[in-house]
Amino acid sequence: MPAAWWGCRVDPIDHNGAVGLYRDEGVVLRTQKLGEADRIITLLTRAHGRVRAVGKGVRRTRSKFGASLEPFTHVDLQLYAGRSLDVVQQAETLAPYGDRIADDYGRYTSGTAMLETAERLTAEEKEPATQQFLLLVGGLRTLADATHAPGLVLDAFLLRSLAVGGYAASFQDCARCTRPGSHPFFNVAAGGVVCSACRPAGSVSPTRQTLDLLAALLTGDWAVADASEPRHRREGSGLVSAYLQWHLERGLRSLPLVERT
Repeated sequence: MPAAWWGCRVDPIDHNGAVGLYRDEGVVLRTQKLGEADRIITLLTRAHGRVRAVGKGVRRTRSKFGASLEPFTHVDLQLYAGRSLDVVQQAETLAPYGDRIADDYGRYTSGTAMLETAERLTAEEKEPATQQFLLLVGGLRTLADATHAPGLVLDAFLLRSLAVGGYAASFQDCARCTRPGSHPFFNVAAGGVVCSACRPAGSVSPTRQTLDLLAALLTGDWAVADASEPRHRREGSGLVSAYLQWHLERGLRSLPLVERT
């Protein structure tokens, strides 16, 4: 399960309710102003995938649940299903990750890129995306705990999110012919490392240490990842960014702002 990659557990919440009213847990991805006091809240939920809902009155200082509907917050929700936008009826904070993420630039920029990625990889609203949800909760928890460098957490999240979405990169066997071994070339369009016989034009030759680092981030081998050198982290981040952009067809707005060592 994706949560195991982060070494954490995410317990489920029971989702019961009357017709039109449902309960779920989610992570706030972003918010937009609506009128004078409301906000449109975009969430990635456990059971209902990406949901957009109106938080009525949340911008008022006396709002009972306004603080629960801020980006990075893991929240338990009760919502009413509307025609175009759902409506938040109740909200209770389960984990305010934003409190610990926002006070550090590296964690904040990495976390923002994670939220944007989660939204981009869940293109269809109300389409269940439980694995992406578990990855995001685990990733934000790891980022907030500051147990690993923010850039490593981000790259691990990006690689794993792409894998869950069906775009797992290969860092050992040839991505084209599956020939086993340590191959010296990497090609974004091919899906990862490629052997000499399969190497397309435009392939690059990263160091073996960089490929080992990316493999460790994908599988959750934090001992290898934490021991990596800054130059290999920088090279690996460049490959991850190119791989992500290829599959999203355009880059993330937040990724250029990420602080890299």
